[in-house]
Amino acid sequence: MADQPPPVPLPASAEASTGDAGERRSEGRPRTFPCQQCGADLEFHIGMQSLECPYCGFVRSLEEREDAAIAEQDLLAMLERVARRRGEDRGGQAELREVRCDSCGGTVQFVGTLTSSECAYCGVPLQIENAHQAPDRIPVDGVLPFMISREQARANLAEWVRTRWFAPNDFKRRGVQGRFNGVYLPYWTFDALTRNAYTGERGEHYWVTVGSGKKRRRVRRTRWYPASGDFERFFDDVLVVAGRGLPLSRLVGLEPWPLNKCIPFNPEVLAGLLARTYDVPLDEGFVEGKVRMTAAIEDEVRGRIGGDEQRIHSIDTRYSALAYKHLLLPVWMLAYRYGDKTYQVVVNAGTGEVQGDRPYSWVKIALATAAGLIVAGLLAYMMSQS
Repeated sequence: MADQPPPVPLPASAEASTGDAGERRSEGRPRTFPCQQCGADLEFHIGMQSLECPYCGFVRSLEEREDAAIAEQDLLAMLERVARRRGEDRGGQAELREVRCDSCGGTVQFVGTLTSSECAYCGVPLQIENAHQAPDRIPVDGVLPFMISREQARANLAEWVRTRWFAPNDFKRRGVQGRFNGVYLPYWTFDALTRNAYTGERGEHYWVTVGSGKKRRRVRRTRWYPASGDFERFFDDVLVVAGRGLPLSRLVGLEPWPLNKCIPFNPEVLAGLLARTYDVPLDEGFVEGKVRMTAAIEDEVRGRIGGDEQRIHSIDTRYSALAYKHLLLPVWMLAYRYGDKTYQVVVNAGTGEVQGDRPYSWVKIALATAAGLIVAGLLAYMMSQS
């Protein structure tokens, strides 16, 4: 057995308390869940939705408070609180934190928003205790536990590969090789009651015949009528990704999420998995949420104007009953190589939906393009003859 590396001493600024036998621990000491039979660390078991020991098989149910519930939070009150914090001089606190592994004594660094990892020396899962409830962070309200196992995610990925049009034949035959990593990603959800007043025009098409002889033809024209109105619309759980540097377009493609299956935040469901806290502040998240609401309101206005075409001159929207939630949602992530490029795939661990990058066969694309041009030419010829 190789020698364990000597523990790295913690910086003085991180030493907060002295435990038994004079051992010093950091402010965020590792959060582990020991097995009651063998002492090993329990891990979250997706199929059983409980904690299980990977060594002796001991199973323990998740601990849940009787009064635990996912509650909508007052958005305006929290935004005011966040603004007040930003006005305080916090001495430029660094985002680098260190914890000492209770198993081997090694020190693990938690950089940025990573709050759950494993010891680089012995592989024991570690978490920064209370990272999600830290006084300078907005706490997590709910978490959607992993519901799709790694095996099911791999099966869904294999089906996804088989159904990719224009993918190289050898890629579809061999499939994707690599290891899925389970990650909890941060999200904001926003609720809002909107009151909307709009003005615009409704366009209705009609046809007229112009010209004479061989130049005689029918032309479509549009009559425009004024339109206006007002309506209320309530938005419930408008979802916004709260992490930067993430594959945003692919994460949006994973929607919808089964948010009704979220449970009050419980650090036990993070055991053995990775988790990140938010990079996108709440106020910035709400700006993005309003973008999604505005697009939905505009679509509804067009539907209310009706007709064949619509012109929107103005929309005046007032927001009230603003609320938010901070959620952690589960994703399986996998990076793989094909040729000399690296691709990434993500799987919604609540529904099994797959999104990702894949290679393309330019030969197939060229053949399909040529076939399309031939068909278009034949159709044009037949229409000219008729």
